[in-house]
Amino acid sequence: GSVLITGENGTGKELVAHSIHSLSPRFNKPFVEVNCAAIPSELIESELFGHMKGSFTGAVKDYAGKFEQANGGTLFLDEVANLPLDVQATLLRVIQERKFKKVGGNKDMDTDVRVLVASNENLQEAYRSGKFREDLYYRIHVIHLHIPPLRERLDDIPFLCRHFINKIN
Repeated sequence: GSVLITGENGTGKELVAHSIHSLSPRFNKPFVEVNCAAIPSELIESELFGHMKGSFTGAVKDYAGKFEQANGGTLFLDEVANLPLDVQATLLRVIQERKFKKVGGNKDMDTDVRVLVASNENLQEAYRSGKFREDLYYRIHVIHLHIPPLRERLDDIPFLCRHFINKIN
């Protein structure tokens, strides 16, 4: 199932996603990360689903999007709350039907991807305010892992200190 990983910035959501992947049956398949906040909204659909040559200005060759690159493995969507609503609708369809179309394409492509998503925003508040699709929220909220900040996990500090001392030495 899909996993929603929440927590403040710097709590280790990406590390949790890597751990989930490496401990899963998909560990030897691709792990593809997408920082949804870092990609301009006009390019995110092409980045996720790929595009066909000539589908827009600058599309000089076919491009395999992140779903195609992660096929058989895991796709980690960080800061998923930053996706535009129309892309959220497409993402919902892909998660439900396991199919997508490249931008400018007319052929459905099958995908076998485990989707992990992360957000530092409260997605329930986001869907109540109309910034996030409620149906997508419930689709990605199959398993919810909340990662508390270090200030709430003081017992972890000695372990982290030993880890970094050993790493540096």
